[in-house]
Amino acid sequence: MSDLVLAIRGLERTYVSGDRTLQVLNGADLDVARGEIVGLIGPSGSGKSSLLHAAGLLERPTAGQIFIEGRDCSALSDRIRTRIRLSTIGFVYQAHHLLPEFSALDNVALPQMIAGRSRKAARARAEELLSRLGLADRIHHQPAQMSGGEQQRVAVARALANKPRLLLADEPTGNLDPTTSAAVFENLYELARSEGVAALVATHNLELARHMDRVLALKGGKLETQTAF
Repeated sequence: MSDLVLAIRGLERTYVSGDRTLQVLNGADLDVARGEIVGLIGPSGSGKSSLLHAAGLLERPTAGQIFIEGRDCSALSDRIRTRIRLSTIGFVYQAHHLLPEFSALDNVALPQMIAGRSRKAARARAEELLSRLGLADRIHHQPAQMSGGEQQRVAVARALANKPRLLLADEPTGNLDPTTSAAVFENLYELARSEGVAALVATHNLELARHMDRVLALKGGKLETQTAF
């Protein structure tokens, strides 16, 4: 697994509601290598978010193993899993989840400062990323002063601020109109590629999925390579 940033083996996720049991993941296997951008598709309820939450060490699966850079994270303590998330994994969600009282610059700098980087270094990295995303003239604006597309580009910059090895994106352009969606996805794709991260991107947008290195579809709780759209 030396070249793999993310490896998932036999992942299962079962939810119990009253007297019903729903199994959304049923032995899913997945590899994402360094520098690779992989698309994840499937209808609503197929388990895309559950898979991403497990891969990001946000939830513990019912069964299966999750390896991050060759390390089995399945049985690690919550404290160690939190530390791995902070240092190794970046997240982009459908909603940007920016802190409304902070500027774009500080929204991107804050996660770095939490990780131990100095304020000066964190703000320099934040300004670099925001400029690469076409937001050089918006860095001092608060989220409410920015468009939806601009806010999501800030979220992309924040996800990559700590130089993660793995980027997980859950419908990152789902709230945007088609034109803005394509532009933000291009920004995400180009920045992820230039940063050399392994990326797993869940999307309903098949047009965007076509631009990824590989596309996997969740069917019956398992992952299958998607070759036709």
